[in-house]
Amino acid sequence: MSTTLRWVRVANTADLDEDDVMEVAVEGLRLALYRSSGGFFATDGICTHEYARLCDGFVFDNMIECAKHQGRFDLRSGKAKGAPAHVPLRTYPVRVAGTDLEIGLGGDATAPER
Repeated sequence: MSTTLRWVRVANTADLDEDDVMEVAVEGLRLALYRSSGGFFATDGICTHEYARLCDGFVFDNMIECAKHQGRFDLRSGKAKGAPAHVPLRTYPVRVAGTDLEIGLGGDATAPER
């Protein structure tokens, strides 16, 4: 059963430079919002390896590297790409509406890729 996404404004496009990350709080969730050469992306904001905020990490080549133990994740899929991280991040769809960045919540698109 598929549910309809609810789009929630979380930031402005000017809030993020290329290869940048920021933390956003949305309906009780702590998410990481990214801008890279591939566009805008959103994932859960906490590393799956050990509790660490991904907004403190480094964005490069459509990846986020956790600042705590350098585990890496693909921004587009959430897939773990570097040890010690093995569990993928949950991803969220992002759309640009004018200069607003909106995250889609509540649909099947938020399921993590395993």
